[in-house]
Amino acid sequence: MKDNKILVEGTCRLCGKVHSFVADFEGVVAWQSGELIQNALPEVSASDREFLISGICPNCWDDMFGQDCWDEYV
Repeated sequence: MKDNKILVEGTCRLCGKVHSFVADFEGVVAWQSGELIQNALPEVSASDREFLISGICPNCWDDMFGQDCWDEYV
């Protein structure tokens, strides 16, 4: 069972604000090693996974595409 949590923190490429969330360390390593992010980090929200991929925070993503854009990923 996974229980080794880490704080993931970064600066949004668009607004410059710091965004952070908690994720499973082994999941992050698995994703960095090539595992699909949705398989490696299923407990992380789609918007936080997108932040890892693109560097765009959930607020900026919602501003660009609307809050409904996440409905199909939940």
